[in-house]
Amino acid sequence: MAVGFGLLGGIEAWVDDQPVDLGHVRQRCVLAALLVDANRSVSVDQLADRVWGDRPPQRVRTAVYSYLSRLRTALSEAGVGIGKEAGGYVLSVETAAIDLHRFRELVGEARGAADDVRAEMLLEQALGLWRGDAFGAVDTPWFNALRETLAQERIAAELDRNDAGLRRGRHGELLAGLFTRAGERPLDERLAGQLMLALYRCGRPAEALEHFRRTRHRLVDELGIGPSQPLEQLHQRILEADPALEPPIPSAPPATSAPPAHPASPSAPPRIPVPRQLPAPPPVFTGRGRELLRLSEVCDVRAEAEGGGETVVISAIGGIGGVGKTWLAVRWAHENMARFPDGQLYVNLRGFDPAAEPVPPPVAVRGFLDALGVAPDSIPVDLDAQTALYRSLLAGRRVLVVLDDARDAGQVRPLLPGSPSCTVLVTSRSRLTSLVTTHGALPLPLDVFGAAEARELLVRHLGAGRVEAEPDAVEVLLEHCAGLPLALGIVAARAATHPDLPLAALAEELREAATRLDALDTGDLSADLRAVFAASHRALSAPAAELFGLLGLAPGPDIDLSAAAALAGLGAPRTRVLLGELEAAHLVQRHAPARYRMHDLVRLYAAECGQAAERGRRTDALRRLVDFYLHTAFAANSLVDGPNPPFRPELDPPAAGCVPVRLEGPGAALDWFDAEHACVLAAQRLALKQEWHTAVWQLAWTLIFYHWGGAHFRDHLRVWRAGLTAAELQGHPPARALAHWRLGQAASHLGRGAEALDHLGRALAVYEEAGDVPAQAHTHRTLGWVWEQQGDKEAALSHACQALRLYEGLGNPFWQANELNAVGWCHAQMGRFEEARDHCERALALFRAEAGRGAEASTLDSLGYIAHHTGRHDQALDHYGEALELFREAGNAYDEADTLANIADAQQALGRGEEARENRLLALDLYRAQRREAKAQHIQDQLDEVGGTSDGTR
Repeated sequence: MAVGFGLLGGIEAWVDDQPVDLGHVRQRCVLAALLVDANRSVSVDQLADRVWGDRPPQRVRTAVYSYLSRLRTALSEAGVGIGKEAGGYVLSVETAAIDLHRFRELVGEARGAADDVRAEMLLEQALGLWRGDAFGAVDTPWFNALRETLAQERIAAELDRNDAGLRRGRHGELLAGLFTRAGERPLDERLAGQLMLALYRCGRPAEALEHFRRTRHRLVDELGIGPSQPLEQLHQRILEADPALEPPIPSAPPATSAPPAHPASPSAPPRIPVPRQLPAPPPVFTGRGRELLRLSEVCDVRAEAEGGGETVVISAIGGIGGVGKTWLAVRWAHENMARFPDGQLYVNLRGFDPAAEPVPPPVAVRGFLDALGVAPDSIPVDLDAQTALYRSLLAGRRVLVVLDDARDAGQVRPLLPGSPSCTVLVTSRSRLTSLVTTHGALPLPLDVFGAAEARELLVRHLGAGRVEAEPDAVEVLLEHCAGLPLALGIVAARAATHPDLPLAALAEELREAATRLDALDTGDLSADLRAVFAASHRALSAPAAELFGLLGLAPGPDIDLSAAAALAGLGAPRTRVLLGELEAAHLVQRHAPARYRMHDLVRLYAAECGQAAERGRRTDALRRLVDFYLHTAFAANSLVDGPNPPFRPELDPPAAGCVPVRLEGPGAALDWFDAEHACVLAAQRLALKQEWHTAVWQLAWTLIFYHWGGAHFRDHLRVWRAGLTAAELQGHPPARALAHWRLGQAASHLGRGAEALDHLGRALAVYEEAGDVPAQAHTHRTLGWVWEQQGDKEAALSHACQALRLYEGLGNPFWQANELNAVGWCHAQMGRFEEARDHCERALALFRAEAGRGAEASTLDSLGYIAHHTGRHDQALDHYGEALELFREAGNAYDEADTLANIADAQQALGRGEEARENRLLALDLYRAQRREAKAQHIQDQLDEVGGTSDGTR
């Protein structure tokens, strides 16, 4: 009887290739904790720490014994025993039956292999054992740390495999995979060198050198360091065409022995919201009947044959933009919404956007997870883990995923669901051949309109009478538009908004412009397409034409009316009129109320027009736009984070002609951040490029609350790295220290404790030298939080006390109250409950005397914790009850869930089991709705202990 255990993915077991029912998540965690140390004793305390971390159930030993008993029963038929020894429990099994140990054994054998053929074969076998992130979505400190260690071992094995393959002359076979991994890990210099060498050996030295250039820039921009000596040397050898870089004669590929694919244990799909993210369908649509039918036929065939969906690639022949790929995808999606009752996801990947970088896969996945209702604190940091969660949420669901304007297959792959029940539409100017080859995607080439379809589109816009009245002019228009739907739409809009303009005059303008303008893009259509843009541009009023050029220089993916007004230096009513003129000419699209965007080809032309304007006018306009985002974001942050947050900068007045938005209340502020986040990030990049250094770090400051509250930690790191760069270039020590402070907080949250302490130490040194007492206090407060995350409670308390001493001399009662609560919490965590109660009661008094209602909620929670852990359970319920009321008043369901769980603990201690069960069920519903899986599992474990269930039964 063959038995196998899987840890390199979900926690699973198989007997003769059939899955074993291992029970719920905590029980699987106990098994995994034993398997990691197979054939070695693991104590009950170790098991508890590994499985529950710092949140064990009240009767943790009883729970461990129960799980061990169930696991013995489940594994008995496989002949696998769990024995009791003096020091703990031992799971006895051949380590080769556990994929984690087998992986390490194979990697060790490969590194000692006598030749590269055997080494590559062994590494391929080792890597083939991985089914996903180690231990699935289990979330405890021990499993998280081991998961990260194993992920690094996997990366090292991949790199070893690549080196062996390159030494064997298999660069051509490795190239596609190297491209994908380099996109995922752009700062991995060893991987960058492997890709450069493969490109060079494939006869693509220019691309190898370009990849080096990009890698160098990213290292400098993100880490502040240059490439390593080996990478610099490889770059130089490629420049010199070193003969030693020539590929060896390829040897035969290794024979691999892939592990059997084991079905996962069945489980009910999680409850998720039904996303409806499709943009509005095109108002005028014609033709494409064959393509629409083909898409439907493919879905029908797949549904009948496999019960699943199909990945459909919509690409344009020659890669031309404006051919109508997005319109086709969105039209078909709206016509077939009934096929996808579980929702439709949509993302514009901006693969060919001339004004912005392509959307990175982590950003797109994060957007989908938000749409699927995942709470920010439940979203993993690692892209692979995010992708696994995304695919798990879509498993077995009939969802349409539209990936619009993809740059390449590498951008698409992390966004593909794993379930055949989903259907994916990808639009791209590339053919995405590798996606067709590796994922069975259906290529659907989309050509320009034929003469009949092009004429029909004009008729739909202009009416049959006008088209038939000037047949010769119509033929010229059709010739210069060359069947491109975007060009036809622009010409038709021009004619429709000028009903007295003869089509012959319009045709003559196109003919003249075609002889003067450079090609806008590659291919035969581009010159005539650019002529269309030029002709439409000349027909604009002078103010509209100037705004058109400025919009081409604006950095964000779109722009709202108020920002456009600041860019133009005009009032909102006048700007709305000009945008209406551009919209009527199909040069901008109003895709949401008061929000405008351009097709990327139109935007390229608009940028050329903007660059042709006088330099001073361009610079003034961009400065107004940056100031608009800076001052509006600053005001929005004040509404959500209060008027006196730490390190609040003093802004200079906005540039003349810039009118920031006046926002009413925290809700409006958060809505503004949601809508404008990408534009604010783009404004910061523009400010850095323009060397407006103060605006760079001030923009980063305005995003602190939004990034922190929404768990946008990658963006938080990015903006503060830019802020640090600007502060250093500016020679501004306070701004440099501020950047180090924020980078320290973010690094700690991402588990980079040493990096966090280094940043915070640098910040504190600057503030101490400058004698900046408030800044020293804030930094000590943060250091206390970081040391608490590191598990050093003494250091945490020391810094919290230093912060409190400094705050007490500053005369800011709100800061002082917050730190009194922090000191009290540190004491409570160390079991010093009298000191804890004293500090928290002083904090509560200050909050109630000096701050508005609601500020004291966290302190009430601390007092409830202290009372509960000192046996004053009735008092704990009073404090928790007040906190719960405040959280509910504020609409804070996140903290409401925690407080309900705390109330249940206190009720349980008082013997009020039925009330405790009811509150745990309420908390469980909230945790599940917020996708806070670890918290939900803890509550479920508590319910299991006392005989309650998640459906309210016993």
